[in-house]
Amino acid sequence: LLAPSFSEEALALLSKKKNRILLQLHHTHLQPRKFKSLLNGVIEQDTDTLTESADDLETVTDQAPTDQQVKDLLFANRVVKHLKSNTIALVKDQQLIGMGCGQTSRIDALKQSVHKAHHFGFATESAVLASDAFFPFSDSVEEADQAGIKAVIQPGGSKRDQDSIDYCNNHNMAMAFTGTRHFLH
Repeated sequence: LLAPSFSEEALALLSKKKNRILLQLHHTHLQPRKFKSLLNGVIEQDTDTLTESADDLETVTDQAPTDQQVKDLLFANRVVKHLKSNTIALVKDQQLIGMGCGQTSRIDALKQSVHKAHHFGFATESAVLASDAFFPFSDSVEEADQAGIKAVIQPGGSKRDQDSIDYCNNHNMAMAFTGTRHFLH
C-alpha cells in the first residue's frame, strides 16, 4: 500500500497481514502528459489533476444527495478517474465495493461492477455510483436502480441526459453532474 502517511492505528491494523508492504510517499511530481505505447504507435494524454468538491456538483434531480451520499459520490468520482474508461465505481460508506472498467459500454461496466460487488459479498443497496462519462441512455440508471443504488455522479453532457434524470426522479434516486469527464486510455 502506498500513502503519504499512516496513522499509528492504521499501521497497527495494516501490519497484521503477512507480507503486506507499506510505502510512504512524501512527494510526488505529476508529469503534465502521459504516454502509452500501442502496437505501432503511442497515445498521448494530459494528466488528469482535477478533483471535484461538493461545490462543483450540480444536483439535477428533484432529490438531492444526502451529505453521506455526497462524500461517497466524491470518493467514487476520484476512483473512476484512475480506472480505464469506460468505467463505473460503486461505493458505500467510503469503500469501493465494485468496479467495472475498460468496457466498450457503460451498461457493461455497470453490470460488471454490480457482479463484482455481489461476488465479494457486498450489498449494493444504498450504494452510490460514479461514471467517468455521461449516460447516453437511461438503461444504466435503470440497472443501477434494480441493484438498489440510490445516488449517481456523472459528467452530464449527453443529448439525452433528461431521460436518465426523469428515471431518477421517478424512482427516488439522486443524480449530480460534475461537468467534467475523467477519461483514462
